[in-house]
Amino acid sequence: MTKRVETIGQAAVLAGLRDGMRISFHHHLRNGDYVLNRVMEAAASLGIKNLTVNASSLFDIHEPLIGHIRNRTVTGLEVNYMTGPVARAVSEGILDQPVIFRSHGGRAGDMDNGTLNVDIAFIAAPCADEMGNCSGKYGPSACGSLGYACSDAVHAKKVVVITDHLVPYPLQDASIQEGFVDYVVCIDRIGDASRIVSGTTRITRDPVGLKIARLAAQVIIHSGHLKDGFSFQTGAGGISLAVAKDVREAMIRGHIKGSFCMGGITEYLVRMMEEGLFSTILDVQCFDMGAVKSLRENPGHQEISASRYASPAMKSCAADHLDVVVLGATQIDLGFNVNVHTDSNGYIIGGSGGHCDTAAGAKMTVIVAPLIRARIPLIVENVLCRSTPGHTVDVLITQCGIAVNPNNPDLRERLLRAGLPVTSIEKLKETAEEMCGKPKLIRGEGRVVAEVLYRDGSRMDEIHMVQRC
Repeated sequence: MTKRVETIGQAAVLAGLRDGMRISFHHHLRNGDYVLNRVMEAAASLGIKNLTVNASSLFDIHEPLIGHIRNRTVTGLEVNYMTGPVARAVSEGILDQPVIFRSHGGRAGDMDNGTLNVDIAFIAAPCADEMGNCSGKYGPSACGSLGYACSDAVHAKKVVVITDHLVPYPLQDASIQEGFVDYVVCIDRIGDASRIVSGTTRITRDPVGLKIARLAAQVIIHSGHLKDGFSFQTGAGGISLAVAKDVREAMIRGHIKGSFCMGGITEYLVRMMEEGLFSTILDVQCFDMGAVKSLRENPGHQEISASRYASPAMKSCAADHLDVVVLGATQIDLGFNVNVHTDSNGYIIGGSGGHCDTAAGAKMTVIVAPLIRARIPLIVENVLCRSTPGHTVDVLITQCGIAVNPNNPDLRERLLRAGLPVTSIEKLKETAEEMCGKPKLIRGEGRVVAEVLYRDGSRMDEIHMVQRC
């Protein structure tokens, strides 16, 4: 017996691909993913129309989707994050119906509770056997954790594993087991794993960024959360990694041993575990090749599913056990609502990912961002898109001071006693406008091009079409 078929097109036919279906993809290869484009080519060649593409994230490499939208092979998109040409085209109204934005935990949760049904999941697997046991840890395209694909494998009606490294049965140390898989296809190459490094994964050298990071570390130190058993998530951006560096030094000075760190895992967090500062890494997505190597070799580095990471439909998830999460923002308003979906002109440039999930779960949510970018203030009256609700945000840290959410007066008192530059968010807004003027108010007057769902599936906001510029 074998589940292996020769081509993606044959697998699509055997899986019953037809007009109007929802098909899904994961994004662990990030901007190096070849599989989504290959599957869409096969679907178009079969004459399939009106597909909804549910992709956990879309990047620059997925630009060919624009052609498939124009020829109506694709008429619907569902994502957790979207950037690049497809995001711009959506902002300018290429789709007749709104894109659906979920969070990473919300996507997994909607699959877990049955409100998001996938007809066929196409899973890019760097290593697999002919029965569908597969892993992201091995092979020439190894990208590490396949955490976001686990929900698709468990819940989709049909599952097609696509690999470029077929090994004899049974594959040891499988991320996804054969019992969930219907068909296996081996192609020449599923992607370029070196391109999982999207954006910066280096500590910033920018003086403004370093000042923000130092303040953030001081907030964490004086918050009362930095003690034995400390759990932590930070991103892969330059400021976030600088925060991790300063937290590392504080943990070493204080002889503090943390419990776990998680999120998009980088080599820097791996080193912190290897130094004994954390006992465990919970990994839903690797952001560099050092993290991939660690996941393969270190038993303390654990691969987890998106459901375990942040699904609100589960009885518990790791996000609920975080002490501190450090997150970014493109905008924040006077109610501490955060926008990470659009830029200041209303163009889609990202998405929640795990932003609102971890903000909801963590004991303390820290937003780090420059007060001004390209002479545009960070703080506005009302964000263009509410990605993360303000009641889940505890503190904003900029180079010009620290604003604590009035909902957390105890934290404000702790930071004042520590002598940190605490001010109000209103004062920070005034400071930014004194430096570069009050920005012109952007109003969403075009038709709705995206609906933003909160992690529990409720509708939180909408994004309007912008004029081409």
